Amino acid sequence: MLTILVLCTGNSARSILAEALINARGDGRMRAVSAGSAPTGTPNPLALQTLAAHGLPTSGYRSKSWDEFAAPGAPELDAVITVCDSAAAEACPVWPGAPVRAHWGLPDPAAIADPEAARQAFNDTFLELEARIVALLDVLGGDDRAALQSALDQIKPRFGSST
Repeated sequence: MLTILVLCTGNSARSILAEALINARGDGRMRAVSAGSAPTGTPNPLALQTLAAHGLPTSGYRSKSWDEFAAPGAPELDAVITVCDSAAAEACPVWPGAPVRAHWGLPDPAAIADPEAARQAFNDTFLELEARIVALLDVLGGDDRAALQSALDQIKPRFGSST
């Protein structure tokens, strides 16, 4: 099973949504964890509400530092996917096992002040992440890093993300 770390600065919104989606849609082929460079301490309530609205579990998520996944004894990572531009631009820790990387930059739904607009932005972010994850699973031709990198490269043009 491939292990993917999803990174965002605060680890409260986009990365939590992606972690939940990968774990729900991974079909035993991949699992996800998430972290942030400057974690907020708790998942955004709208992220959890969005998961619930789509029938996904809302418990067990926490906002945590990416240092947990660079420490001795951390799970070996097959891929690191950044979902926000600021996390992608930061100097990341050295990840054990030299995982492949991809960047799926998305606007931050937590930055929207209007409650209704924020709810819609969280839903839109969820749907975009779901489309990318389903596309990744559709083109994933194996269970190793080379296959994962190939799959990430194949979906890049479809959604305009970069590695």
